[in-house]
Amino acid sequence: MPEHTLKFSFSTVTDTAAFKLLELPTDLSKAIESSSGACSRWTIKGNPDEDAVLCTADKTYAIRSVVLSNSVLVATAAVSEDSGDSSVVVRDRLQEIMELVLSVPRLHKLDVLLRGKEYDEGQEEDDELYLGEAQDGRSKFTYQEARATLQASDTELDQGLKKRRVLILNGELRPISPPYLNAILELLLTHLVSLSLPHDSASVDKLCSALADGYDIRKDVCEQVMAWFGDIIIGEWSMDKTAVVREIGLGLLRPYRDESIRLDEFLAKWRKSVGDTFESLVSADLLSGNYLAQTDLLKEPPVVVLTYFPSSQLPIDPAARFTDLFLTRPRWKADEIAPFLADIVVDAKERDKFLLKYTRALTDAEGVWYTARAKYNG
Repeated sequence: MPEHTLKFSFSTVTDTAAFKLLELPTDLSKAIESSSGACSRWTIKGNPDEDAVLCTADKTYAIRSVVLSNSVLVATAAVSEDSGDSSVVVRDRLQEIMELVLSVPRLHKLDVLLRGKEYDEGQEEDDELYLGEAQDGRSKFTYQEARATLQASDTELDQGLKKRRVLILNGELRPISPPYLNAILELLLTHLVSLSLPHDSASVDKLCSALADGYDIRKDVCEQVMAWFGDIIIGEWSMDKTAVVREIGLGLLRPYRDESIRLDEFLAKWRKSVGDTFESLVSADLLSGNYLAQTDLLKEPPVVVLTYFPSSQLPIDPAARFTDLFLTRPRWKADEIAPFLADIVVDAKERDKFLLKYTRALTDAEGVWYTARAKYNG
């Protein structure tokens, strides 16, 4: 067994606290091993006032500090230039390591950054790029800025922009106005029928040209909307029927935030909007996590009414979200509360952990109910 001389670094000022050990989860370790060291690019993101995260091409990991019961010495090999003898130099002593925990992408800042930048009907702007400001004087937030500053992988960012219905126009991010989006979708459904195009292989050029000629809808806007609700392959659109029907239903439900609408009336209105071809897909279950349902006992006979209540506008912090949920309702059924937690957890296991931490479970003849573990005063 070779012997080495153990030395301590003379550069204590430089070396102390200069090293961090990062423990990789199994999936990232396998990625490195399988690629023979040629792994994809990983980026650590976070402003000084944010907890840092590590982003791969498609996932986000929270970086957490774990205190060790025993110290770990960081040592490097050194060879004397004079004698050629090898030695081991102790560079630093660590009492913590950094671990990675899979996390949901942190895209909630988008709602603030894109406020006031909605794209609506009639905003046919020049294609000329403006430095720092758009033509109408508002500040711009670009796709590249979002990639550089938001704590999410590129794949998760793209998915988040799609979910939030954000257009990319001349590199700038512009959330589309919900009423305008609904109008475009209803026109697409109408023209699929009038042009006798199959919904699973419709010509993108024919549909976008029809909307541009008849309704002055920009072709690039039309194509991006179509890509949100299906796949575009070699100039043909394979429409996701369920996604389109769901979005139209959300658009019809949004006005009922401060008042309720009867479920049967809402479903009838929804079916009429999507037309005979797609009315069989209409179901309140498609909108779970976006409404509250309750029985109006003052009606005779009693009827179920809906109120718009989107999970996307609840606090991202788990404690604050449960506070809001229990201020809205004192108790929730298991299947009712789950959709309102889906966007703040990575899986069912994490959701159940939050339920255990913030709620009490009660069981009666109607099933499992969750109530607040702490008492909240409205």
